[in-house]
Amino acid sequence: MKDIHVVGAIIVENGKILCAQRGNGKSLPNLWEFPGGKIEKGETPQEALLRELEEELMIEVDVSANQFELTKYDYDFGRVHLTTFLCMLTKGRPKLTEHRQVKWLAPSELNKLDWAPADIPAVEKLMSGGIS
Repeated sequence: MKDIHVVGAIIVENGKILCAQRGNGKSLPNLWEFPGGKIEKGETPQEALLRELEEELMIEVDVSANQFELTKYDYDFGRVHLTTFLCMLTKGRPKLTEHRQVKWLAPSELNKLDWAPADIPAVEKLMSGGIS
């Protein structure tokens, strides 16, 4: 099984978290995720996250040094290793380039969305007070 290393941003602003819905043309269409993407050769996870957020949402963030959650999930296309980081939005407002939509939700509201399986452990941690 192919190993795919990806990062996701838990962007917090005014007590709410940015949630992004995957586009129709991507794997896992229409499921919700923490925005981010693949780590490229030679990148640290934090560098990959900064690059992906600038490319996909045209925003800049401060990334925490420590990972929030590390998840492994076996999909039919490979084993995804997802590392999420808490982030603070520092520049711009999210613009849709690859996602269908974004929403800002309180941690207690996160279970209202249909999340990609690899993101669910971080969602559960956030809902149980992970960013108090």
